Order: sequence, then C-alpha cells, then structure tokens
Amino acid sequence: MLIREACIDDVEGIAFVHLESWKSTYKELISDSYLSNITLEKRIRNWIWTFNNLNQDETIFVAEDSNKGVIGFSNVGKNRNSEFEHDGELYSLYLLKDYHGQGIGQLLFDRAVVSLKGKGCRSLMLWVLEGNPTLGFYIKNGGEIVGRKNVLIGDDNLVEIAIGWKDISNFCEYFKEVGGIR
Repeated sequence: MLIREACIDDVEGIAFVHLESWKSTYKELISDSYLSNITLEKRIRNWIWTFNNLNQDETIFVAEDSNKGVIGFSNVGKNRNSEFEHDGELYSLYLLKDYHGQGIGQLLFDRAVVSLKGKGCRSLMLWVLEGNPTLGFYIKNGGEIVGRKNVLIGDDNLVEIAIGWKDISNFCEYFKEVGGIR
C-alpha cells in the first residue's frame, strides 16, 4: 500500500473511487434517483477541473494498491468556510468499501493533516453528512462537532455536520502514541 501525492494521471482512478464510494456510503442517505445519475464520465470531468484549478495550498493524495491501482484519496487545503476560524479543511476522503477497516482511511487522513501542518495550518475542519458512518471515525480522531447546515442534494434536504480540531500541532504525536501513524 502506497500513500502518495496525486497527479493528473490519477484522475480516472480518483473518479472511480469517488463514484463507487458515493454509491455505497450514501445509498441510505441520498435518493437512488440522484445516485444513479452520477456517472464516471461526470466525475472524471470534475476531477480534471479540480486538478486544473487547485485552491491555495490544496493537495490531493491517493492510496494505491499495487494490484488494483487507486483505491482511495483525500483532498485537503485552506479552509473555504469563512464562518469557521479553522485555517485548514479536509475537502474529501473516500475509500473503496472493500478496503474499509484496514487502516487505509486513517493513513489518508493522517497524511492530509501532516500536509496541512507543513503549510502552516494550526487547525482543521471538514463537513460530513449526518448519518454517514465516518462521523464516528472523525470523532474518534479527536474532532468535535462545531456546526451544522442544511444542504440540498438533488431533491433531498440533508444536514451536513462540521467537525473541527482547534489545534493540530500535536496531532501526529498523539496518533503515534495510540498507534495511528504507520
């Protein structure tokens, strides 16, 4: 397993993981009609645009299996939410369902935090849909609920929860103690 910075050549793999993760993670949260209209081609176009228009200090990482290619990714950069004081934001973290529970998501998360720290960020936030099982992952990693907002995805009125870390300066040292950094 390799965690590395992504490049434009990874777009198809990232798009595939993004598509499949949405379909498996959100099948109970978002309507089938919306999920069935998401296509690999649309995700590829979105990720090409993202790579060509990266935000300030934005970095994309991939988890790569030597036999399967890209199996997960994380995307991190400066906070895009002016209502929160956190300076860094995890924009996304997705992993193919077959790889859940193996610590790969933790590696992607830790790598994203290390990247933010290296760019001078002292705090972190992210958004997660209410009902998403990864909410527990972020809470276990020391995140606190700092806000909520209503979002419309297709015809579904949903709630996104803001999770925040006020201080990430000792983040990786903490996870070394509990075995989170590998």
